[in-house]
Amino acid sequence: MAKDEYFLYPKDVDSFGFDWGRLALTVAPEVNGAERFSGGVVDLPSGEGHARHNHPGSEEIIFVISGEGEQMVEDENGNPMTQKVGPGCTVYVPESRFHSTKNTGSGPMQLFVVYSPAGPERALRDLPDFRLIPPGT
Repeated sequence: MAKDEYFLYPKDVDSFGFDWGRLALTVAPEVNGAERFSGGVVDLPSGEGHARHNHPGSEEIIFVISGEGEQMVEDENGNPMTQKVGPGCTVYVPESRFHSTKNTGSGPMQLFVVYSPAGPERALRDLPDFRLIPPGT
């Protein structure tokens, strides 16, 4: 594996653009051969976020790098649990559990997300507002 497949910045890879923000997958089977998980950086402008959704068959970790927002994760009975989150907070989303994130701060919010096993991010390409953003833009 080439050095640039081990050490990646979000600007080095294609990003998935949406009306609510963008996801740059820096770890994934198609990016660098990761087999058991995928992950990347999510950028959410102020006031934006992803609506309630789930990833069938995958767990997710959400780590707040910067900014502040509200994170919702449903409990085992489908009841929404919402909490304010900020830099340094790690959110665990159990397999197939519905969740949502909203940037409630005045500036951008940046997250690092991990999916295990890899795969749920591929379904994002089917969303109506999906657009592929080339590296460096």
